[in-house]
Amino acid sequence: MAVIDVAGYVSEIKDHAVDHGFHVHDERHFVETYSLRQAWEVDLHPEEGCGGPLDLHLALEVDPRVLLAFEDIVVELPEDEEPPDQFHFPLTFTWALPPLPLGPDLLRLAIDLAGVGGVELPLEVSAIDSYPSATDPSERRLTITARQPVSLARVLAGEELLCETLDRCLAVSRYLLEHATGWLGD
Repeated sequence: MAVIDVAGYVSEIKDHAVDHGFHVHDERHFVETYSLRQAWEVDLHPEEGCGGPLDLHLALEVDPRVLLAFEDIVVELPEDEEPPDQFHFPLTFTWALPPLPLGPDLLRLAIDLAGVGGVELPLEVSAIDSYPSATDPSERRLTITARQPVSLARVLAGEELLCETLDRCLAVSRYLLEHATGWLGD
């Protein structure tokens, strides 16, 4: 029996995201057959953004070596002792928008979003300009990424609910929804 129920934790994240104003669309679970690495992916967006241009993708990567090392430590601990907080899984939030005809200035957007995400949720802002054909104008696609470590010790203790992270993700999502209409030229 595993020390941590990862599938149960992902379900808790989804339920908690709903409590924080998100609407969950889809969930996927991938297992790499050679290394047994796992990826849990959840597609969601703010409730008011249903049918809108914004997509938010949450991905939890599970490295079996980290999980097994954590389990080895927990099994050997006395009952009254807490495990060390040195084992983490990466959790990635990725926001994406469709091609933006009137895309924002990336530096200005990065500065504005830094104020929304704060130091607790550092955000990486990137864009890709592509040309569908040589005669078409460029299309700019905007992507914002945030990475957070998930503490296995806190998951085991039932404390890793991501409340502040989800609140900040909702604020970032609302900021992007508010500005997307101008960037799309609507």
